[in-house]
Amino acid sequence: MLQNIVNALVLGSSYVMIAVGLTLVYGILKILHIAHAGIYAFGALFAVYLYELGFPFILAILLSLVVSSFLGVFVYRGFYKHVLNRGRIVPLVMSVGLFAAMEDLYRLVWGPYKRPFDVYLNLPDIMTPSLYLSSRGVLMLIVTVIVVFVLYLLLMKTKLGKSLRACSNDLHLAGAFGVNTDRTIAYGFLIGSCLAALGGILVGLYDNTVYPTMGSVPSYKAFVVVVLGGFGSIRGAVIASYILALVETFVVYKLGYLLPRDAIAFLTMIVLLMFKPEGLFGKVQR
Repeated sequence: MLQNIVNALVLGSSYVMIAVGLTLVYGILKILHIAHAGIYAFGALFAVYLYELGFPFILAILLSLVVSSFLGVFVYRGFYKHVLNRGRIVPLVMSVGLFAAMEDLYRLVWGPYKRPFDVYLNLPDIMTPSLYLSSRGVLMLIVTVIVVFVLYLLLMKTKLGKSLRACSNDLHLAGAFGVNTDRTIAYGFLIGSCLAALGGILVGLYDNTVYPTMGSVPSYKAFVVVVLGGFGSIRGAVIASYILALVETFVVYKLGYLLPRDAIAFLTMIVLLMFKPEGLFGKVQR
């Protein structure tokens, strides 16, 4: 039981990173930023690339986070910004196309094969008679707690956080009250992309593997989490990440792999939406 709970916490933490960033972008622009998963994969691939070039581990990660963050801003300013007034379908289709193009580009640059992220972490494994948690799992949990806390402080205690929340509530009204909406949206993409890249790096470390298509499954898992938590709700995304991970872990534990883990995610979403169509913390649309 304890081992399954810990496994679920680690899995849920991996969902938190990508889902929170996606929620942040959706909250402001009300578009599904599928290419977010492309930045998730880029963060991991670029960090491994820099590490293989001889960069120190920490520096490789920091540089990857910086480049990934600005890649997110480039996606907004270079693509989405020009189609925001054309309804939600056009940005959605553009996002899917961008994600596919990113994966193909990664294959061309770094090859189609899996690459190890073989780094020694100076952290202890946790081993007891009833529990095993690797040092990489410990790192995943610690970093997620820190990130969620810092993000809470940023959103609730800073001027930028107030601007992000104002734009999320009503983008046009925020602009009318003097918020620089374009700059605020860019910051939203910057922060969200940094979180996605960090998520990719942590998952790459935990699995000791990175590859060009590693964002494919997280792209729709993050979508499930965002829907479960309620569109635009950061708190909902965090809680839904752990609920989904707990459900997946315990259903697989009880049924084995009779029901694939990914199918469980969508079934969970369907069942919850039957009773709470707005998601756990979403606002009822009237």
